[in-house]
Amino acid sequence: MEKYLINPNQKISKINKDIYGHFSEHLGRCIYGGIYVGEDSKIPNVNGMRCDVVNALREMGLPVLRWPGGCFADEYHWKDGIGPKKDRKKMINTHWGGVVEDNSFGTHEYFELCRQLGCDTYINGNVGSGTVQEMNEWVEYMTFDGVSPMAELRRKNGQEKPWNIKYFGVGNESWGCGGEMDPDYYGNLFKQYNTYVREYNNNKIKRIACGPNSDNYKWTGIVMDKVKHKAQGISLHYYTLPNGCWDNKGSSTDFNRNDYYRTLCRAYKIEELINNHIAVMNAVNPQQWVQLVIDEWGTWYDVEPGTNPGFLYQQNTMRDAMVAAMSLNIFNKHADRIMMANIAQTVNVLQAVILTDAEKMVLTPTYYVFKMFKDHQENTLLGSYLTTEYIESKELGKSFPQLIESASVDENGVIYSTIVNTSATRSSKIKCQIADTRVKNIRAEILAGDIHSKNDFDNSNVVKTEEFTDFKKFSDGFTVTVPPCSVVKLVVE
Repeated sequence: MEKYLINPNQKISKINKDIYGHFSEHLGRCIYGGIYVGEDSKIPNVNGMRCDVVNALREMGLPVLRWPGGCFADEYHWKDGIGPKKDRKKMINTHWGGVVEDNSFGTHEYFELCRQLGCDTYINGNVGSGTVQEMNEWVEYMTFDGVSPMAELRRKNGQEKPWNIKYFGVGNESWGCGGEMDPDYYGNLFKQYNTYVREYNNNKIKRIACGPNSDNYKWTGIVMDKVKHKAQGISLHYYTLPNGCWDNKGSSTDFNRNDYYRTLCRAYKIEELINNHIAVMNAVNPQQWVQLVIDEWGTWYDVEPGTNPGFLYQQNTMRDAMVAAMSLNIFNKHADRIMMANIAQTVNVLQAVILTDAEKMVLTPTYYVFKMFKDHQENTLLGSYLTTEYIESKELGKSFPQLIESASVDENGVIYSTIVNTSATRSSKIKCQIADTRVKNIRAEILAGDIHSKNDFDNSNVVKTEEFTDFKKFSDGFTVTVPPCSVVKLVVE
Protein backbone atom coordinates (compact mmCIF):
# COMPACT_ATOMS: atom_id res chain seq x y z
CA MET A 1 0.00 0.00 0.00
CA GLU A 2 1.38 3.41 -1.00
CA LYS A 3 1.63 6.17 1.61
CA TYR A 4 0.16 9.60 0.93
CA LEU A 5 0.77 12.54 3.25
CA ILE A 6 -1.04 15.88 3.02
CA ASN A 7 0.05 18.69 5.32
CA PRO A 8 -2.50 21.52 5.64
CA ASN A 9 0.02 23.38 7.81
CA GLN A 10 2.36 23.67 4.82
CA LYS A 11 0.70 26.26 2.62
CA ILE A 12 3.04 26.78 -0.34
CA SER A 13 1.46 29.26 -2.74
CA LYS A 14 -1.76 30.17 -4.50
CA ILE A 15 -2.53 28.15 -7.62
CA ASN A 16 -3.16 30.80 -10.26
CA LYS A 17 -6.37 29.90 -12.07
CA ASP A 18 -4.60 30.73 -15.33
CA ILE A 19 -2.54 27.54 -15.04
CA TYR A 20 -5.74 26.02 -16.47
CA GLY A 21 -5.70 28.32 -19.51
CA HIS A 22 -6.35 27.49 -23.15
CA PHE A 23 -5.12 28.48 -26.59
CA SER A 24 -7.14 29.33 -29.71
CA GLU A 25 -5.33 29.98 -32.97
CA HIS A 26 -6.56 30.67 -36.48
CA LEU A 27 -5.66 27.10 -37.32
CA GLY A 28 -7.88 24.51 -38.99
CA ARG A 29 -11.32 24.42 -37.40
CA CYS A 30 -10.39 25.82 -34.00
CA ILE A 31 -11.98 29.24 -34.54
CA TYR A 32 -14.10 28.81 -37.64
CA GLY A 33 -16.67 26.07 -37.17
CA GLY A 34 -15.32 25.16 -33.76
CA ILE A 35 -15.95 28.32 -31.77
CA TYR A 36 -17.29 30.82 -34.29
CA VAL A 37 -19.98 30.04 -36.87
CA GLY A 38 -21.24 33.54 -37.65
CA GLU A 39 -24.48 35.24 -36.74
CA ASP A 40 -26.37 33.74 -39.70
CA SER A 41 -25.52 30.11 -38.95
CA LYS A 42 -28.26 27.55 -38.34
CA ILE A 43 -26.14 26.32 -35.43
CA PRO A 44 -27.45 28.06 -32.28
CA ASN A 45 -25.16 30.98 -31.51
CA VAL A 46 -24.91 34.28 -29.71
CA ASN A 47 -23.20 36.94 -31.80
CA GLY A 48 -21.67 34.18 -33.90
CA MET A 49 -20.28 32.10 -31.00
CA ARG A 50 -21.56 28.51 -30.76
CA CYS A 51 -23.82 28.20 -27.72
CA ASP A 52 -22.95 24.54 -27.12
CA VAL A 53 -19.20 25.14 -27.16
CA VAL A 54 -19.35 28.30 -25.05
CA ASN A 55 -21.59 26.64 -22.46
CA ALA A 56 -19.31 23.60 -22.25
CA LEU A 57 -16.19 25.74 -21.85
CA ARG A 58 -17.84 27.82 -19.13
CA GLU A 59 -18.83 24.66 -17.26
CA MET A 60 -15.27 23.37 -17.60
CA GLY A 61 -13.98 26.56 -15.97
CA LEU A 62 -11.83 28.08 -18.74
CA PRO A 63 -10.05 31.01 -17.01
CA VAL A 64 -7.98 32.66 -19.77
CA LEU A 65 -7.79 32.31 -23.57
CA ARG A 66 -4.73 32.98 -25.72
CA TRP A 67 -5.31 34.45 -29.22
CA PRO A 68 -4.66 34.85 -32.22
CA GLY A 69 -1.65 32.48 -32.22
CA GLY A 70 0.75 30.71 -32.32
CA CYS A 71 2.58 31.04 -35.61
CA PHE A 72 -0.46 32.84 -37.01
CA ALA A 73 0.11 35.73 -34.57
CA ASP A 74 3.28 36.79 -36.36
CA GLU A 75 1.53 37.14 -39.70
CA TYR A 76 -1.65 38.67 -38.25
CA HIS A 77 -2.32 42.35 -38.94
CA TRP A 78 -5.08 43.42 -36.63
CA LYS A 79 -6.57 46.17 -38.80
CA ASP A 80 -7.58 43.47 -41.31
CA GLY A 81 -9.97 42.09 -38.67
CA ILE A 82 -12.01 45.17 -37.72
CA GLY A 83 -14.87 47.09 -39.31
CA PRO A 84 -17.72 45.76 -41.46
CA LYS A 85 -17.07 42.10 -42.23
CA LYS A 86 -17.85 42.50 -45.91
CA ASP A 87 -14.96 44.99 -46.16
CA ARG A 88 -12.37 43.00 -44.22
CA LYS A 89 -9.29 41.87 -46.09
CA LYS A 90 -8.86 38.26 -47.05
CA MET A 91 -5.48 36.59 -46.70
CA ILE A 92 -3.85 33.20 -47.16
CA ASN A 93 -3.06 31.38 -43.94
CA THR A 94 0.43 30.36 -45.02
CA HIS A 95 1.21 28.47 -41.83
CA TRP A 96 -1.91 26.34 -41.57
CA GLY A 97 -3.28 24.67 -44.67
CA GLY A 98 -2.98 27.49 -47.18
CA VAL A 99 -6.68 28.30 -46.78
CA VAL A 100 -8.29 31.72 -47.14
CA GLU A 101 -8.61 33.64 -43.87
CA ASP A 102 -11.50 36.10 -44.25
CA ASN A 103 -10.83 37.87 -40.93
CA SER A 104 -14.48 37.61 -39.89
CA PHE A 105 -13.20 36.70 -36.42
CA GLY A 106 -11.09 39.62 -35.22
CA THR A 107 -10.49 41.81 -32.19
CA HIS A 108 -14.13 42.60 -31.44
CA GLU A 109 -15.15 38.97 -31.84
CA TYR A 110 -12.37 37.77 -29.56
CA PHE A 111 -13.41 40.09 -26.75
CA GLU A 112 -17.05 39.11 -27.28
CA LEU A 113 -16.02 35.45 -26.95
CA CYS A 114 -14.14 36.17 -23.73
CA ARG A 115 -17.17 38.09 -22.42
CA GLN A 116 -19.39 35.09 -23.06
CA LEU A 117 -16.85 32.72 -21.52
CA GLY A 118 -16.30 35.00 -18.53
CA CYS A 119 -12.54 34.55 -18.97
CA ASP A 120 -9.47 36.78 -18.97
CA THR A 121 -7.63 37.83 -22.12
CA TYR A 122 -4.20 36.93 -23.46
CA ILE A 123 -3.32 38.70 -26.71
CA ASN A 124 -0.24 37.69 -28.72
CA GLY A 125 1.31 40.56 -30.69
CA ASN A 126 3.03 40.44 -34.07
CA VAL A 127 6.79 40.94 -33.86
CA GLY A 128 7.76 38.65 -36.75
CA SER A 129 6.13 40.61 -39.59
CA GLY A 130 4.59 43.56 -37.75
CA THR A 131 5.85 46.96 -36.74
CA VAL A 132 6.24 48.78 -33.45
CA GLN A 133 3.61 51.26 -34.61
CA GLU A 134 1.16 48.48 -35.43
CA MET A 135 1.52 46.93 -31.98
CA ASN A 136 1.31 50.31 -30.27
CA GLU A 137 -1.86 51.24 -32.13
CA TRP A 138 -3.50 47.88 -31.42
CA VAL A 139 -3.01 48.28 -27.68
CA GLU A 140 -4.35 51.85 -27.92
CA TYR A 141 -7.35 50.63 -29.94
CA MET A 142 -8.18 47.99 -27.37
CA THR A 143 -7.55 49.81 -24.11
CA PHE A 144 -7.58 53.65 -24.44
CA ASP A 145 -10.66 55.52 -23.22
CA GLY A 146 -9.63 59.05 -24.22
CA VAL A 147 -9.49 61.05 -27.41
CA SER A 148 -7.18 59.50 -30.00
CA PRO A 149 -7.37 58.18 -33.56
CA MET A 150 -7.41 54.54 -32.45
CA ALA A 151 -9.98 55.08 -29.70
CA GLU A 152 -12.21 56.90 -32.16
CA LEU A 153 -11.79 54.08 -34.67
CA ARG A 154 -12.86 51.55 -32.04
CA ARG A 155 -15.95 53.62 -31.24
CA LYS A 156 -16.74 53.92 -34.93
CA ASN A 157 -16.65 50.12 -35.09
CA GLY A 158 -19.24 49.84 -32.34
CA GLN A 159 -17.26 49.50 -29.10
CA GLU A 160 -17.65 52.63 -26.99
CA LYS A 161 -15.72 51.52 -23.92
CA PRO A 162 -12.24 49.97 -24.04
CA TRP A 163 -11.54 46.38 -23.13
CA ASN A 164 -9.09 45.03 -20.59
CA ILE A 165 -5.95 43.08 -21.50
CA LYS A 166 -4.54 40.87 -18.75
CA TYR A 167 -1.60 39.36 -20.67
CA PHE A 168 0.20 40.51 -23.81
CA GLY A 169 2.73 38.31 -25.60
CA VAL A 170 5.47 40.23 -27.39
CA GLY A 171 6.01 37.83 -30.28
CA ASN A 172 5.67 34.06 -30.49
CA GLU A 173 8.28 31.38 -31.14
CA SER A 174 10.71 34.04 -32.31
CA TRP A 175 13.33 31.30 -32.51
CA GLY A 176 11.23 29.60 -35.22
CA CYS A 177 8.08 30.53 -37.13
CA GLY A 178 8.09 33.97 -35.49
CA GLY A 179 11.23 35.12 -37.31
CA GLU A 180 14.06 32.59 -36.77
CA MET A 181 15.86 35.02 -34.50
CA ASP A 182 18.71 34.40 -32.13
CA PRO A 183 18.05 35.13 -28.44
CA ASP A 184 20.17 38.27 -28.23
CA TYR A 185 18.40 39.83 -31.20
CA TYR A 186 14.95 38.91 -29.91
CA GLY A 187 15.77 40.22 -26.44
CA ASN A 188 16.60 43.62 -27.89
CA LEU A 189 13.46 43.58 -30.05
CA PHE A 190 11.37 42.73 -27.00
CA LYS A 191 12.61 45.83 -25.22
CA GLN A 192 11.86 47.99 -28.25
CA TYR A 193 8.36 46.65 -28.93
CA ASN A 194 7.46 46.37 -25.26
CA THR A 195 8.20 50.06 -24.74
CA TYR A 196 5.19 50.87 -26.89
CA VAL A 197 2.78 48.45 -25.22
CA ARG A 198 1.29 51.35 -23.27
CA GLU A 199 -0.86 50.99 -20.20
CA TYR A 200 -3.97 53.15 -20.42
CA ASN A 201 -6.76 53.66 -17.88
CA ASN A 202 -4.96 51.69 -15.17
CA ASN A 203 -4.96 48.54 -17.32
CA LYS A 204 -1.89 46.82 -15.83
CA ILE A 205 -0.74 44.46 -18.58
CA LYS A 206 1.40 41.45 -17.76
CA ARG A 207 3.98 41.23 -20.56
CA ILE A 208 5.08 37.80 -21.76
CA ALA A 209 8.47 37.45 -23.47
CA CYS A 210 9.06 34.69 -25.98
CA GLY A 211 10.89 31.94 -24.16
CA PRO A 212 12.49 28.68 -25.24
CA ASN A 213 11.47 25.67 -27.21
CA SER A 214 11.75 22.58 -25.01
CA ASP A 215 15.27 22.34 -23.52
CA ASN A 216 16.92 25.41 -25.08
CA TYR A 217 18.34 26.68 -21.80
CA LYS A 218 20.71 29.06 -23.61
CA TRP A 219 17.73 30.96 -25.02
CA THR A 220 16.20 31.25 -21.54
CA GLY A 221 19.38 32.65 -20.00
CA ILE A 222 20.09 35.24 -22.69
CA VAL A 223 16.51 36.46 -23.07
CA MET A 224 15.98 36.57 -19.31
CA ASP A 225 19.02 38.78 -18.94
CA LYS A 226 17.55 41.18 -21.52
CA VAL A 227 13.94 41.30 -20.32
CA LYS A 228 14.03 40.71 -16.57
CA HIS A 229 13.21 44.32 -15.70
CA LYS A 230 10.43 44.59 -18.30
CA ALA A 231 8.59 41.23 -18.51
CA GLN A 232 6.36 39.53 -15.97
CA GLY A 233 6.51 36.17 -17.72
CA ILE A 234 8.64 34.16 -20.12
CA SER A 235 7.05 31.42 -22.20
CA LEU A 236 7.99 27.77 -22.61
CA HIS A 237 6.68 25.54 -25.40
CA TYR A 238 6.77 21.78 -25.11
CA TYR A 239 4.78 19.23 -27.10
CA THR A 240 4.61 15.51 -26.39
CA LEU A 241 5.53 13.62 -29.57
CA PRO A 242 5.11 9.87 -28.98
CA ASN A 243 7.89 8.96 -31.41
CA GLY A 244 10.03 11.98 -30.57
CA CYS A 245 10.18 13.25 -34.14
CA TRP A 246 8.09 15.55 -36.33
CA ASP A 247 8.05 13.40 -39.47
CA ASN A 248 6.39 10.38 -37.85
CA LYS A 249 4.68 11.46 -34.67
CA GLY A 250 2.39 8.43 -34.34
CA SER A 251 -1.35 7.84 -34.44
CA SER A 252 -3.74 9.32 -31.89
CA THR A 253 -5.78 6.10 -31.74
CA ASP A 254 -3.77 3.22 -33.22
CA PHE A 255 -1.13 2.55 -30.57
CA ASN A 256 0.01 -0.27 -28.32
CA ARG A 257 1.00 -0.34 -24.66
CA ASN A 258 4.64 0.43 -25.40
CA ASP A 259 3.52 3.49 -27.38
CA TYR A 260 1.32 4.50 -24.44
CA TYR A 261 4.16 4.32 -21.93
CA ARG A 262 6.58 6.05 -24.27
CA THR A 263 4.10 8.91 -24.68
CA LEU A 264 3.67 9.33 -20.93
CA CYS A 265 7.41 9.16 -20.40
CA ARG A 266 7.92 11.97 -22.90
CA ALA A 267 5.09 13.96 -21.30
CA TYR A 268 6.74 13.59 -17.88
CA LYS A 269 9.78 15.43 -19.25
CA ILE A 270 7.88 18.66 -18.57
CA GLU A 271 8.86 18.24 -14.90
CA GLU A 272 12.54 18.26 -15.83
CA LEU A 273 12.10 21.23 -18.17
CA ILE A 274 10.26 23.27 -15.54
CA ASN A 275 12.91 22.62 -12.91
CA ASN A 276 15.82 23.40 -15.24
CA HIS A 277 14.34 26.52 -16.82
CA ILE A 278 13.36 27.89 -13.40
CA ALA A 279 16.94 27.27 -12.23
CA VAL A 280 18.24 29.32 -15.16
CA MET A 281 15.64 32.05 -14.51
CA ASN A 282 16.57 32.21 -10.83
CA ALA A 283 20.28 32.39 -11.63
CA VAL A 284 19.70 35.44 -13.84
CA ASN A 285 16.94 36.97 -11.74
CA PRO A 286 17.10 35.79 -8.10
CA GLN A 287 14.46 38.37 -7.20
CA GLN A 288 12.04 36.28 -9.28
CA TRP A 289 10.36 39.20 -11.02
CA VAL A 290 9.64 36.97 -14.01
CA GLN A 291 7.36 33.92 -13.85
CA LEU A 292 7.19 30.90 -16.13
CA VAL A 293 4.34 30.69 -18.67
CA ILE A 294 3.82 27.35 -20.44
CA ASP A 295 1.57 28.75 -23.13
CA GLU A 296 1.78 25.82 -25.55
CA TRP A 297 1.73 22.24 -24.30
CA GLY A 298 0.00 18.95 -25.04
CA THR A 299 0.13 15.90 -27.29
CA TRP A 300 0.85 16.15 -31.00
CA TYR A 301 0.12 13.18 -33.27
CA ASP A 302 -0.19 12.60 -37.00
CA VAL A 303 -3.45 14.11 -38.27
CA GLU A 304 -6.54 11.94 -38.64
CA PRO A 305 -6.58 10.16 -42.02
CA GLY A 306 -8.45 12.08 -44.71
CA THR A 307 -8.13 15.48 -43.03
CA ASN A 308 -6.15 18.52 -44.16
CA PRO A 309 -2.60 17.99 -42.79
CA GLY A 310 -2.39 21.72 -42.05
CA PHE A 311 -5.44 21.57 -39.77
CA LEU A 312 -3.78 19.40 -37.09
CA TYR A 313 -7.02 17.57 -36.27
CA GLN A 314 -6.54 14.54 -34.03
CA GLN A 315 -8.67 12.28 -31.84
CA ASN A 316 -8.38 12.24 -28.07
CA THR A 317 -8.24 9.14 -25.86
CA MET A 318 -7.62 8.23 -22.24
CA ARG A 319 -3.92 8.41 -23.10
CA ASP A 320 -4.41 12.15 -23.58
CA ALA A 321 -6.36 12.38 -20.35
CA MET A 322 -3.38 10.83 -18.55
CA VAL A 323 -1.02 13.40 -20.13
CA ALA A 324 -3.33 16.25 -19.15
CA ALA A 325 -3.84 15.09 -15.55
CA MET A 326 -0.14 14.36 -15.10
CA SER A 327 0.80 17.78 -16.47
CA LEU A 328 -1.77 19.73 -14.43
CA ASN A 329 -0.64 18.05 -11.21
CA ILE A 330 2.95 18.95 -12.06
CA PHE A 331 1.94 22.55 -12.82
CA ASN A 332 0.13 22.73 -9.47
CA LYS A 333 3.26 21.53 -7.69
CA HIS A 334 5.17 24.44 -9.25
CA ALA A 335 2.48 27.03 -8.58
CA ASP A 336 5.01 29.29 -6.87
CA ARG A 337 6.77 29.91 -10.23
CA ILE A 338 4.20 29.07 -12.95
CA MET A 339 1.89 32.00 -13.65
CA MET A 340 -0.06 30.57 -16.56
CA ALA A 341 -0.29 27.59 -18.90
CA ASN A 342 -2.31 27.17 -22.10
CA ILE A 343 -3.06 23.76 -23.58
CA ALA A 344 -2.98 23.55 -27.38
CA GLN A 345 -5.68 23.88 -28.54
CA THR A 346 -9.23 24.51 -27.37
CA VAL A 347 -11.38 23.03 -30.18
CA ASN A 348 -10.61 20.65 -33.10
CA VAL A 349 -6.83 21.15 -33.02
CA LEU A 350 -4.15 18.99 -31.32
CA GLN A 351 -5.11 18.03 -27.72
CA ALA A 352 -8.51 19.68 -27.92
CA VAL A 353 -11.06 19.59 -25.12
CA ILE A 354 -13.92 19.75 -27.65
CA LEU A 355 -14.43 18.31 -31.14
CA THR A 356 -17.13 19.51 -33.52
CA ASP A 357 -18.60 18.30 -36.80
CA ALA A 358 -21.14 20.76 -38.20
CA GLU A 359 -23.83 20.96 -35.50
CA LYS A 360 -22.42 18.01 -33.51
CA MET A 361 -20.15 18.44 -30.49
CA VAL A 362 -18.09 15.93 -28.49
CA LEU A 363 -16.37 16.44 -25.14
CA THR A 364 -13.01 14.67 -25.06
CA PRO A 365 -11.37 12.82 -22.15
CA THR A 366 -9.07 15.85 -21.78
CA TYR A 367 -12.15 18.04 -21.27
CA TYR A 368 -13.20 15.97 -18.29
CA VAL A 369 -9.75 16.23 -16.73
CA PHE A 370 -9.90 20.03 -16.85
CA LYS A 371 -13.41 19.99 -15.42
CA MET A 372 -12.29 17.69 -12.57
CA PHE A 373 -9.30 19.88 -11.77
CA LYS A 374 -11.07 23.25 -11.90
CA ASP A 375 -11.59 23.25 -8.12
CA HIS A 376 -7.83 23.76 -7.70
CA GLN A 377 -8.10 27.20 -9.33
CA GLU A 378 -7.16 29.98 -6.86
CA ASN A 379 -6.75 27.46 -4.05
CA THR A 380 -3.62 27.24 -1.92
CA LEU A 381 -1.19 24.45 -2.81
CA LEU A 382 -0.51 22.19 0.16
CA GLY A 383 2.61 20.25 0.92
CA SER A 384 2.01 16.62 -0.06
CA TYR A 385 3.97 13.48 -0.78
CA LEU A 386 2.94 10.16 -2.32
CA THR A 387 5.12 7.06 -2.56
CA THR A 388 4.88 5.29 -5.89
CA GLU A 389 6.29 2.63 -8.15
CA TYR A 390 7.94 3.79 -11.39
CA ILE A 391 7.06 2.60 -14.87
CA GLU A 392 9.87 2.13 -17.37
CA SER A 393 9.72 2.96 -21.04
CA LYS A 394 12.24 0.40 -22.23
CA GLU A 395 12.61 2.05 -25.63
CA LEU A 396 13.63 5.34 -24.02
CA GLY A 397 15.54 3.83 -21.12
CA LYS A 398 13.70 6.20 -18.78
CA SER A 399 10.89 5.90 -16.26
CA PHE A 400 8.06 7.95 -14.83
CA PRO A 401 5.90 7.65 -11.71
CA GLN A 402 2.87 5.40 -11.71
CA LEU A 403 1.11 7.84 -9.36
CA ILE A 404 1.20 11.63 -9.58
CA GLU A 405 -0.86 13.84 -7.29
CA SER A 406 -1.40 17.34 -5.98
CA ALA A 407 -3.47 18.74 -3.13
CA SER A 408 -4.92 22.16 -2.41
CA VAL A 409 -7.20 23.84 0.09
CA ASP A 410 -9.88 26.44 -0.50
CA GLU A 411 -10.81 29.42 1.68
CA ASN A 412 -13.28 27.29 3.63
CA GLY A 413 -10.71 24.66 4.55
CA VAL A 414 -11.95 22.05 2.06
CA ILE A 415 -9.09 19.95 0.66
CA TYR A 416 -8.98 18.79 -2.97
CA SER A 417 -6.73 15.92 -3.99
CA THR A 418 -6.27 14.77 -7.58
CA ILE A 419 -4.48 11.45 -8.11
CA VAL A 420 -3.45 9.99 -11.47
CA ASN A 421 -2.68 6.30 -11.94
CA THR A 422 -0.78 6.08 -15.22
CA SER A 423 -0.44 2.28 -15.27
CA ALA A 424 -2.39 0.63 -18.05
CA THR A 425 -2.98 -2.53 -16.02
CA ARG A 426 -2.30 -2.11 -12.29
CA SER A 427 -4.53 -0.55 -9.68
CA SER A 428 -2.92 1.09 -6.67
CA LYS A 429 -3.95 1.05 -3.01
CA ILE A 430 -3.16 4.24 -1.12
CA LYS A 431 -3.37 5.21 2.53
CA CYS A 432 -3.56 8.96 3.07
CA GLN A 433 -2.95 10.80 6.33
CA ILE A 434 -3.88 14.47 6.61
CA ALA A 435 -1.89 16.19 9.35
CA ASP A 436 -3.75 17.81 12.24
CA THR A 437 -7.10 17.29 10.55
CA ARG A 438 -10.29 15.62 11.61
CA VAL A 439 -12.07 14.33 8.53
CA LYS A 440 -15.84 14.83 8.55
CA ASN A 441 -16.83 13.89 5.04
CA ILE A 442 -15.33 12.76 1.71
CA ARG A 443 -16.82 12.68 -1.74
CA ALA A 444 -15.05 11.60 -4.90
CA GLU A 445 -15.31 11.25 -8.67
CA ILE A 446 -13.35 9.29 -11.25
CA LEU A 447 -12.42 9.38 -14.92
CA ALA A 448 -11.34 5.93 -16.09
CA GLY A 449 -11.16 3.65 -19.09
CA ASP A 450 -9.00 1.55 -21.33
CA ILE A 451 -6.00 3.44 -22.70
CA HIS A 452 -7.76 3.56 -26.11
CA SER A 453 -11.14 4.73 -24.80
CA LYS A 454 -12.47 7.81 -26.56
CA ASN A 455 -15.60 9.79 -27.36
CA ASP A 456 -16.58 10.26 -30.98
CA PHE A 457 -19.60 11.51 -32.90
CA ASP A 458 -21.21 8.06 -32.91
CA ASN A 459 -20.53 7.33 -29.22
CA SER A 460 -20.07 10.57 -27.32
CA ASN A 461 -20.39 9.32 -23.73
CA VAL A 462 -17.93 6.44 -23.56
CA VAL A 463 -15.56 8.44 -21.35
CA LYS A 464 -16.97 10.73 -18.68
CA THR A 465 -16.61 11.42 -14.99
CA GLU A 466 -18.61 9.33 -12.56
CA GLU A 467 -19.14 9.17 -8.83
CA PHE A 468 -16.40 7.17 -7.10
CA THR A 469 -16.89 5.17 -3.92
CA ASP A 470 -13.89 2.84 -3.61
CA PHE A 471 -12.45 4.63 -0.58
CA LYS A 472 -12.79 4.47 3.20
CA LYS A 473 -12.73 7.45 5.51
CA PHE A 474 -11.02 7.38 8.88
CA SER A 475 -10.42 10.02 11.52
CA ASP A 476 -7.49 11.83 9.89
CA GLY A 477 -7.42 10.51 6.34
CA PHE A 478 -8.62 7.83 4.00
CA THR A 479 -7.67 4.74 2.05
CA VAL A 480 -8.43 4.54 -1.64
CA THR A 481 -7.92 2.11 -4.50
CA VAL A 482 -7.16 3.92 -7.75
CA PRO A 483 -7.88 1.82 -10.86
CA PRO A 484 -5.44 1.65 -13.79
CA CYS A 485 -5.55 4.46 -16.35
CA SER A 486 -7.65 6.71 -14.19
CA VAL A 487 -7.89 10.06 -12.45
CA VAL A 488 -9.54 10.26 -9.03
CA LYS A 489 -10.52 13.49 -7.31
CA LEU A 490 -11.27 13.40 -3.59
CA VAL A 491 -12.90 16.31 -1.78
CA VAL A 492 -12.20 16.21 1.94
CA GLU A 493 -14.20 18.27 4.43
